Amino acid sequence: MDAVAFAASPNPSHGPFYSSALLSPRPRAVCFSVRDPWRRRLRSLPALRSQPPEPAPASSASHHDVVVVGAGIIGLSIARHLLLHTPLSVAVAEAAVPCTGATGAGQGYLWMSHRTPGSDTWELAVRSKQLWEELAAEVDSLGGGGARERLGGVKTGSLLVGRTSEEMATLEKRTKVLSQAGIHAEYLSSASLHALEPELYVGQDGGAMFLPEDCQIDAFQAVSMIEKTNGSYSSEGRYLELYNDPAVSLVRSETTGTVEAVQTSKHILYGRKAIVIASGAWTRTLLHSFLEPNTTLDIPVMPRKGHLLVLEKFDKLKLNHGLMELGYVGHQVAKSNSTPISSESSEDKHGALSISMTATINTKGNLILGSSREFKGFSREVDKSILKCIWDRAAEFFPTLKNVHLDINENTEIRIGHRPYMPDGKPVIGSVPDLPNVLLVTGHEGSGLALALGTAEMVTDMILGNPGKVDFSPFSIKGRFSG
Repeated sequence: MDAVAFAASPNPSHGPFYSSALLSPRPRAVCFSVRDPWRRRLRSLPALRSQPPEPAPASSASHHDVVVVGAGIIGLSIARHLLLHTPLSVAVAEAAVPCTGATGAGQGYLWMSHRTPGSDTWELAVRSKQLWEELAAEVDSLGGGGARERLGGVKTGSLLVGRTSEEMATLEKRTKVLSQAGIHAEYLSSASLHALEPELYVGQDGGAMFLPEDCQIDAFQAVSMIEKTNGSYSSEGRYLELYNDPAVSLVRSETTGTVEAVQTSKHILYGRKAIVIASGAWTRTLLHSFLEPNTTLDIPVMPRKGHLLVLEKFDKLKLNHGLMELGYVGHQVAKSNSTPISSESSEDKHGALSISMTATINTKGNLILGSSREFKGFSREVDKSILKCIWDRAAEFFPTLKNVHLDINENTEIRIGHRPYMPDGKPVIGSVPDLPNVLLVTGHEGSGLALALGTAEMVTDMILGNPGKVDFSPFSIKGRFSG
């Protein structure tokens, strides 16, 4: 996720926004501007597809074992796992290009600090982290080292920060629970925390929980590496990727009524074994257009809008670890699993805004500050007041920032996107009732990157009919939704 992750857009013109900023030490008003977001994003991704594919004949048909709709980190990881661990062929269709939606708009956290042992997503998170570590080790063994560089990885550990005695009591309890679950976790007093992060201010009553094994990766570099792996199977006829080619409908057999293909804007992709819809926050919209008008299935995945502020080559603040305030964890806690989920959310109706401090410095020296959460539909509008709130919230923890003038004009990115939110706080991974060969994979919200590899393994096991290393049942569609 990755603490902040945003869902894919079906149109390149609706990708995450970017701006540039100039920084000076003079304390003045905060100014904002946004310029040419899409073009700048593609210039920064030379390893990824930056030009639309050559036009194909209208509705040209091809046959594959599995068709994946969506080329975010989830969709590409599913394709990778199928190619590496099965003899199946795979086609991926994407409305835009990778890293222009959910995957590229987050902070890249592979953290366990905000996970809860015993929750429905715990085992999936543990398994995913293990698979990321195995991938890094594999990259090292094949290339003589360099996994950190190729994944853009930073193993600085994470700090979950509290500032009150009540928050510290929560952190102490959380430290014990994670330690008992086999996670290396340390409880730090204010003095111990100051030794690790001298510029962080939490007051005398504050402190943190420290997980030294947590790390972050660069989503662009990780996706580029996964794309290269997938692309290596193209020459065998086992892999086809279609970017800037949105799915528009499902094709049913005239004799059996089963779904047998995906119709995109330019192709018909037949899937002999399975069709996987991994379209993030857009999944609900796609389903409404894909399925019969009288269907009762309604997956309540909703777009949860967020802003991130990235200050390039920022040298006014030194951080040694990734940080997150304890309040962020409240957004990750699942609601009761015993009550069926309706298709509406009170939070969605009220559109409440929340701001939680997250901060890290990546391998390029960029300071990444977050994060906001609100329900605004699929609005991509930059809200300057929210950016100021993010900056002011960070300054409460880092007093140095109060003396920094921020003029978003040069060297700054504003990332805006939509997390695929589920009301019960856990993904949907499973077959559509009455359409067993159609699998939905969505609802990871801010954890798409962190849970991607475990999710890919789970989907592969579902397609093959194998028992999973992680229990499928908490993520099933059947019996989980109402209305």
